[in-house]
Amino acid sequence: MSTHRRYVVWIVGLLVYALAVFHRSSLAVAGLAATERFDISASQLASFTVLQLLVYASMQIPVGLMVDRLGSRTVLTVAVAVVSIGQAGFAFADQYALALGARVLVGAGDAMTFICVLRLVTSWFPSRQVPLISQLTGNLGQLGALAAAAPMTWALGHLGWTRAYLAGALAGVAALVALRLLLHDSPARAHLRGVPMTARALAASLAASWAQPGTRLGLWMHFSTPFSTSLMALLWGYPFLVTAEHLSPGTASALLSLLVATSVAYGPLLGWLVGRHPWHRSTTSLLILTALATVWALVLLWPGDAPLPLLVLLIVVVGAGGPGSMIGFDVARTSNPDLRTASASGIVNVGGFTSALLAVLLVGAVLDLLTPGSGEYTPEAFRWAMATQYLLWTLGVVQIVRYRRRIRSLTTREQVAAGSSMVGDGDLLGRA
Repeated sequence: MSTHRRYVVWIVGLLVYALAVFHRSSLAVAGLAATERFDISASQLASFTVLQLLVYASMQIPVGLMVDRLGSRTVLTVAVAVVSIGQAGFAFADQYALALGARVLVGAGDAMTFICVLRLVTSWFPSRQVPLISQLTGNLGQLGALAAAAPMTWALGHLGWTRAYLAGALAGVAALVALRLLLHDSPARAHLRGVPMTARALAASLAASWAQPGTRLGLWMHFSTPFSTSLMALLWGYPFLVTAEHLSPGTASALLSLLVATSVAYGPLLGWLVGRHPWHRSTTSLLILTALATVWALVLLWPGDAPLPLLVLLIVVVGAGGPGSMIGFDVARTSNPDLRTASASGIVNVGGFTSALLAVLLVGAVLDLLTPGSGEYTPEAFRWAMATQYLLWTLGVVQIVRYRRRIRSLTTREQVAAGSSMVGDGDLLGRA
């Protein structure tokens, strides 16, 4: 197999994923404009992102089964079409209900992309390269969020709402052409179909993936680490920095761009670290969570406006959350056979988007509670709202420790039974 061909397929898939991330994140710097355009409250504004994430999370398991059955090429084609139609609808929407419907389509199309690209990585790359390429996929894909930060701020200011969002939707045409011309499911076949399965067989396959403790550990690792990144990048980061920390719009946009850049930079580092130390994957996640909780405490407890260097540190640390969540996929991958890779990844992917949904919803609810009907969010209200993250971190840490102990207990018993000090390459549950 040509190495050149392998990377062409991956780059096309990566670009499609980055486009989906752009559409997902395109509301991040438009929150205040959306409040005025649709005359809505903080909770209603949050509902755009909450609904989009709810659709994303609810579709992960069905999408995983679809990819196992139909292949990445087919599912990605549908994904690009749906997300582009949704973004075009959002461009022309002038009523709250119409805009909500458009974001549902954006969430549905977005939901189909990442698992497809992970499946392509598994099909095209040697197993020893999969952790690194998967990390690069997750993090380079965030370049789409970078395009949704400062460039989208400029487009909204100079082109207006409709033309700014419509331009993003039209990028889907180019993505579809590249996808159909260059992307194949495997080196041997353009379309790689799975064996047709009855509803009972699908349920059994899904149950088998869920029964693996490594799948559930991956789910909780993915639940715990990325939601702070999503909270900042998707909706509340810009209003928090401008309203609570009194930064200028330009500085706030620059910090959100830095968030994306640091996320990209963490990818290769964590990919290398997981490859070199696979036995310490859950420990790595717990260290990331400790850093997140610590830096947020410093910012939220700082008297008055936090100094800019501390806010930069916040952004740099929060940037580790997205790449850190990718470790959960690697745990699930090494815990399941190839035929269940996509469905197991779908289960894991539910975690991070469920926590992001809850985080966005909690922040909006607390803001409305503390500033009822005013729409003028105070710094104090924002600090209490952002502190709700600790509820989710506590839940995540408890579950990570719980399933890590279960896996290590199972691995120890297997080693004793086998009379060996190491588990085999086909069963890497203990590497958590």
